[in-house]
Amino acid sequence: MGLPQQKPHVEEQKKPDGFFKKYKRFIYLAICFLIGAAIWFYPAPAGFSEDAWHLFAIFFATVVGFILQPIPTGAVTFIAIVISVITGILNIGQAISGFAASVIWLIVAAFIFSAGLLKTGLGERIAYLLMGRFGKTSLSLGYSLSLGDLVLSLFIPSNTARSGGIMYPIVRSISEVSGSTPDHKPRKIGAYLIQTVVQTENITSGLTLTGMAGNLMIIAFISQIANIEMTWIGWLAAAIVPCVICLVMIPWLVYKLYPPEMKETPQAKIIADEALAKLGPMKREEKVLGIILLLTIIGWATTTITGIDATTVGLTAVCAMLITSVINWKDVTSQTSAWDTMIWMGGMYGIADNLARLEFFDAFAVTVSSTLDGISWIIGMIILFPLYAFSAYAFASGTTHILTMYPIFLGLAIGIGAPPYLAGLVFAFASAVNQTMTHYASGPAAVFFAGGYVEQRTWWKIGFQLLVFYIVVFGVVGSAWWKVIGLW
Repeated sequence: MGLPQQKPHVEEQKKPDGFFKKYKRFIYLAICFLIGAAIWFYPAPAGFSEDAWHLFAIFFATVVGFILQPIPTGAVTFIAIVISVITGILNIGQAISGFAASVIWLIVAAFIFSAGLLKTGLGERIAYLLMGRFGKTSLSLGYSLSLGDLVLSLFIPSNTARSGGIMYPIVRSISEVSGSTPDHKPRKIGAYLIQTVVQTENITSGLTLTGMAGNLMIIAFISQIANIEMTWIGWLAAAIVPCVICLVMIPWLVYKLYPPEMKETPQAKIIADEALAKLGPMKREEKVLGIILLLTIIGWATTTITGIDATTVGLTAVCAMLITSVINWKDVTSQTSAWDTMIWMGGMYGIADNLARLEFFDAFAVTVSSTLDGISWIIGMIILFPLYAFSAYAFASGTTHILTMYPIFLGLAIGIGAPPYLAGLVFAFASAVNQTMTHYASGPAAVFFAGGYVEQRTWWKIGFQLLVFYIVVFGVVGSAWWKVIGLW
């Protein structure tokens, strides 16, 4: 018998891309420009200036660009900045004003601090210690990290500082030692831990009066507008029931909504012990960085006493790391995530800030107030609470959102008869729970998103789902608790 004849090898023809796939970038860019143009050429509603309306068109088109992502986020923001200048709405100084914002430089400092923890191995050592103690399951790790953030929130009145300078580097280290990086198996455990901690950050920011820097501004507004002096204990008493419920639920909810691939880790303690033994005693760089970290935490915890803001403390820590050779200048310049975040976050911050300067949000408040005439304060608060929370879509900073919208909504609520003490707290809690609904809504969101573990569409989806959960908890359970303690 002869050998069976082999079929001649035919190279598999690559199927040509369809029209949409081939031109997807240009189609998505066209959609962004068309939506922006539609708003631009629509007559500005009563109360809105033409410049404010046109800048809103650019802002909204930019948000659409963030969603569709025809080009990188930084490039979308860069184009928006240039258009706002070319069209004459802003001058170049106004357009790039966001890059001078304190919170933007705190984010950069946090990324550099993270690089130091990773380079020296201190972050890895902390990660293995946590992994050995709490690492039997991904869920237990999530709860332990949430507890850690809760404890830190009692001492550090800046959610960006504690998330970027402490929590993110630890989460990143735990993920990497578990074999989960942004480019390799992010869903193994890294993405779950990122979302768990950043969502916990929302609640710890609202639990106490010192949970985030924005709360101190809120206290001033409550005093000025409602003539009420809010105490630390009074705030905690109102927050504790809904916040504790959220803190208990978050790791489990994220586990269900966005489950990690790695569920059980029975060998975690053995692996951690072996890794710690391999690391050996702490190196000089680790000890030096440990001292810098401790002093930084003290600096962040005492900002209200010393008058030194969190950004200055963070940048001083970076200087100390450079002087002591914990990191070098190349380590600073190689932090591409930090500089990329600075571009898109700074750009969005500047546009949103200029929208406020052009009184866009004042006109928005007048429009809302006209629809609330003649309704009871309870119905009014049911409308205003979620409206205030979701208005964060239009802001690139939790602080800016509070500065712009909090006094407006507090005034609206008091105007329709809501108890001033209750109204002040309701919008305070809303200011915290909306901090991570988008990747640009706050400093913590920007830091954790830039790590690259969670894609943008997923981030927005989870942010929306959990914001709805927070609104239900605070709206239903919170309202009942506030009735019990006599706030209404």
